Amino acid sequence: MQIFYSVNIDGETAIFSREESGHCLRVLRMRKGDTLSFTDGLGNIYEGVITDDNPLSMTAAIRSMTHTLHPPYRLHVAISPVKNDDRLEWFVEKAVETGIDEITPLICSRTEKRRIRRQRLEGLILSAMKQSVKSYLPRLNDPVSFIEFNEISRQGKRLIACCDPGIERVLINSAFSPGDEVTILIGPEGDFTLEEISLAMKQGAIPVHLGPSRLRTETAGVLACCSVYLSNL
Repeated sequence: MQIFYSVNIDGETAIFSREESGHCLRVLRMRKGDTLSFTDGLGNIYEGVITDDNPLSMTAAIRSMTHTLHPPYRLHVAISPVKNDDRLEWFVEKAVETGIDEITPLICSRTEKRRIRRQRLEGLILSAMKQSVKSYLPRLNDPVSFIEFNEISRQGKRLIACCDPGIERVLINSAFSPGDEVTILIGPEGDFTLEEISLAMKQGAIPVHLGPSRLRTETAGVLACCSVYLSNL
């Protein structure tokens, strides 16, 4: 199933961005009168017919709309950016394909790179949502310091994945239940500092581990997403 995306939906008509229009008309060679499926990223799937095949601003007439239920859980991953942009991009893509609601780049004491390519990541999020035929567009937040993020009050379970053997940790799957709203903190290469772990625990975070293997930051992030996803099947 090929799915497109539009935020410009007004009653019975949807207008598509230049990127979506070009992909539909120039790459897939769809034309006026063809039917297509698209989402608004808010849980709605539309069926429509192309009425204007302008490759800069395609228009479709809406024929039907179906609202899809949100998965039974909500997942927010706060993850330290890594030095190699490709590795963070890989995490973002796979996290969206697996199922995630919110991503926050988390600037920790040992974070090597403190900037992200936001436009690139937003494009990957949109592409991964469409590729995996999802109808909820995950949110990408601006980078935030560990201290600032830690002070924000959040609902649900808050977990911090850490490697220090001196910290009493539980396997991630045992730290939440199906249907929970879960926030998971994933640290940089070199792990969180003891001070950061202590601060998180004071705010109610549960220290967790992801098994016996030593994982890269982006791998730990994807494994955490998979753990929550599989626990909710």
